[in-house]
Amino acid sequence: MKQLRPAVLAGIFVIAGVLSWAGARLWNAYGTLPGVPLAAPVVLAVIAVVLFATALSLRARLKAQRERRPGAKGVEPLMAARAVVFGQASALVAALVAGMYGGVGVFLLTDSLDVPARRDQTWYAGGSVLAGAAVVAAALFLEHVLKLPDDEDPTKAHAAA
Repeated sequence: MKQLRPAVLAGIFVIAGVLSWAGARLWNAYGTLPGVPLAAPVVLAVIAVVLFATALSLRARLKAQRERRPGAKGVEPLMAARAVVFGQASALVAALVAGMYGGVGVFLLTDSLDVPARRDQTWYAGGSVLAGAAVVAAALFLEHVLKLPDDEDPTKAHAAA
């Protein structure tokens, strides 16, 4: 399984942000711009916490497995693969959602903050960007915890076993 590249996530974030900003400008010119939900940063923050807790749990289980502690549960390969897929999917979606709300937030920030509802929407959008970054960081940490040694160097494979 290939590792996520932070540059790909940054690219998704930027492209989603630019398209969202342009869409917000167009939508605002011809209609009423829908609001940024308060639930967006909350849901992203919960996902970040779940990913981080999963990474910490799996790291402790792997450490116990390496040290051959009695009663150590270890980590099944299928469980590790599923955790990595969950982390990668979460990071990709978080980069997209954070970019989308980031673009809307930039539009709102540059448009008119004298309207209290728009000011709140700008805060929600900023929170979504920060929470999305937390999801990406937690997913990359999870991936790092479960990273397998390179196939090219057999000494690393023996050291990890």
